Amino acid sequence: MKNGRSDLMAQQSTTELARNLKNRHVQLIALGGTIGTGLFLGSGQSIHTAGPSILLAYIIAGLACFLLMRALGEILLSNLHYRSFIEAIRDYLGEKVAFVTGWTYWICWITIAMADMTAIGTYIKLWLPGVPQWAPGLIVLIILLCINLITVEAFGEFEFWFALIKIVAIIGLIAVGVVLLIMDYKTPTGHASVTNLFNHGGFFATGASGFLLSFQMVIFGFIGIEMVGMTAAETKDPEKVLPKAINDIPIRIILFYVGALFIIMSIYPWNQLQANQSPFVMVFKDIGIKGAASVINFVVITAAASACNSSLYTTSRMLSELTMGSKSPRVKKISRLSKHHIPANALILSAICISVAVLLNLFIPSQVFTLVSSVATVCFIFIWAIITIAHLKFKRTEKGRQSTFKAPLFPVGDYLVLIFLVIVAIILCFKHETLIALILSVFWFAFLYIVKTRQDLRAK
Repeated sequence: MKNGRSDLMAQQSTTELARNLKNRHVQLIALGGTIGTGLFLGSGQSIHTAGPSILLAYIIAGLACFLLMRALGEILLSNLHYRSFIEAIRDYLGEKVAFVTGWTYWICWITIAMADMTAIGTYIKLWLPGVPQWAPGLIVLIILLCINLITVEAFGEFEFWFALIKIVAIIGLIAVGVVLLIMDYKTPTGHASVTNLFNHGGFFATGASGFLLSFQMVIFGFIGIEMVGMTAAETKDPEKVLPKAINDIPIRIILFYVGALFIIMSIYPWNQLQANQSPFVMVFKDIGIKGAASVINFVVITAAASACNSSLYTTSRMLSELTMGSKSPRVKKISRLSKHHIPANALILSAICISVAVLLNLFIPSQVFTLVSSVATVCFIFIWAIITIAHLKFKRTEKGRQSTFKAPLFPVGDYLVLIFLVIVAIILCFKHETLIALILSVFWFAFLYIVKTRQDLRAK
């Protein structure tokens, strides 16, 4: 009897994820996943491209992401047995679309983790210039892998504190900036004032082209907002936690991005900020904080580690889900859960794939981040569009008509999101790097579709 009971418990451990993520974990996981190097370092480049109009670009993208998240939330809460949003896509758009979307999502997070490993190696050079670029990222990856192998709660706890460091840094910047504005603080370029947003070429200082071209960086900044859809099966009390996370996160992100950049461009004229430097460093340096570069360097290292942590979590859950239905025992073994309800095999395999960044950093260290971020942006536009189309299909079903957490402005909201994503995809054609990424992504989608079609033919 005792053996039978242990067998049953062992069987359950390999089939069910544990609901150990608390409300604070879910809130900070999704929030932390989207506030990273795009804000702390990349904002200098985005301000250089669009000028003050970058604020409007973030507001527009944030509103589109809010509508997207409400659509995703309505689908997830209609069936609490979904392990991720890929299962919902399978139900409403079919096996082939789910296959293409699932593997695209997995490879996207793999590439993002590679970019973060590269970023960690780059940032460490400020303190230890003699260290090879590939080494720090690999060490951080191994540490995060060990943490993720413990329990999902261990992942949630570390991600909570990683995200909190970033949020405290942004709040600190905004608070300091408000004080400087009230004091009419004198800077090397003038005085801190809201008029700096309009006195140097106007709000649309770089014209319509600069405003539109900035959306590639803006979208990259919002990547990961849908990650809350990966936590549904491991969240305590999902009926209460998920709606709160979905309603709060997009608005908070808009406030953090728009608030921080508004303060930065009020303190310094946008055209005085250097594209290749962090505007955060400039502000903290100017108010007399010694070692401002080191403070921001610490924040961006934790930001990159946080994103890498999120990538490990997401890729392992997605790989587990993608392989669990395989007829091959070897492939299906990847999806098996450990006694701690963790997809350990999928986690280890994903970490091995991410470590390919070590080779990339050996051979093309200066091109890794640009290449990876461009491909990820294009693929996420596709993923978000698929989620929106799945929601349109879901709303035509009886379950969709009776849902309680209804997406606002349906169906207009869904169509607005799709129009926005199409416009961004068109904008990507006007930049050499993103055009290459767009073409590569089309070939990737076609490749996955052909692979799935051949699998289906063999099965028949």
